[in-house]
Amino acid sequence: RIHAVDLHPHSVATTRTVLGRLGGTAAYTVEQKSVFDLSPEQDGLFDVVYSWGVLHHTGNMDEAIRKASAMVRPGGLLVIALYGKTPYCGMWTRIKRWYVSADATGKARAERAYVGLFGVYLLLRGKRLSTHIRNYPKKRGMDFYHDVRDWIGGYPYESITSAALQRLILPLGFALRKEKVKRRSGLFGSGCDEYVFARNG
Repeated sequence: RIHAVDLHPHSVATTRTVLGRLGGTAAYTVEQKSVFDLSPEQDGLFDVVYSWGVLHHTGNMDEAIRKASAMVRPGGLLVIALYGKTPYCGMWTRIKRWYVSADATGKARAERAYVGLFGVYLLLRGKRLSTHIRNYPKKRGMDFYHDVRDWIGGYPYESITSAALQRLILPLGFALRKEKVKRRSGLFGSGCDEYVFARNG
């Protein structure tokens, strides 16, 4: 069975639509629920607990990771993606905090500034912003400008190194099976590092 949870009603509705269309004969439930409200006693344990680019936006990433990991049965997998730590994460936290409370004019100016500076950055590397924008949907699956808003507006915001994540998860009875960690400057944002942990069983 599949049990999906998300805090936002739009995500819940989208998940129901996708599972209804592509879930086949699998039994599934979709709930509007916070990760902080999950409990093995109420929701059960699962072979795979999967969270992709979400827990770093909860306002308490460490506790969210603990809550998610508690849902993995012995021998099961925790598969997560989290923002990698960069030297500019502190700067981006302040920008994001300002952005989410800014008015529409302020947000539009911030987006234009980001795109303009990013265009200069690409030009210095011998690339063109127009080409980057044109090819973006194939690379990321979404519109470039939508992704700019998604990045700047992604608050609460936290990030973590592989070493820090392992210090958090391994004592909970997990072993690292696989990771995909990238080195990033962080000047124009971070990206998700990907991890697979197996619960001892």
